[in-house]
Amino acid sequence: MVYRLFYAQAMLGGLMLVFLALLSGVSITGRALSPWGLGPVPGDFELVEAGTALAVFCFLPWCHLERGHATVDLFFKSMGAAAQRAVLVVSDLAMALVWLLLSWRLVLATGDFYDNGEVTFILQMPLWLATGASAVAATLGCLGYLWKLLETLGLVQAPPPLANGHNKGH
Repeated sequence: MVYRLFYAQAMLGGLMLVFLALLSGVSITGRALSPWGLGPVPGDFELVEAGTALAVFCFLPWCHLERGHATVDLFFKSMGAAAQRAVLVVSDLAMALVWLLLSWRLVLATGDFYDNGEVTFILQMPLWLATGASAVAATLGCLGYLWKLLETLGLVQAPPPLANGHNKGH
């Protein structure tokens, strides 16, 4: 269930990036055709900034569940099983704590932006909307980071990998 949730969240992040790529293409084309009366999409930078942040918060929990973060295998693979497990426990705990801190600060920032009525420069979009969307994805992501820590500690089991080696269906 946890893996399905974060696979779906990662796909949402992917759709966000596709939308942002299309938006950027339309805006760049409009800018290039400005002599003929067209122009860029108003607020394109604001939308790309907010959307990219949301996509990152959607992707990272799935990446962590799949152990997709960069590692230094040269050293890690040469360690014994107990040392490898200790490194994984410490890194999973550190990631969970950092993610909890990020989520907490995003929730606080969302409240501050809401209370202050702060908006973006061009679109006048309330900042709490963009920050709030990222806060929701990040807060939900805490579950994924804590789940992986529990897996590493042997307290819960990961679903069996599919034929492609990923757990997207479980």
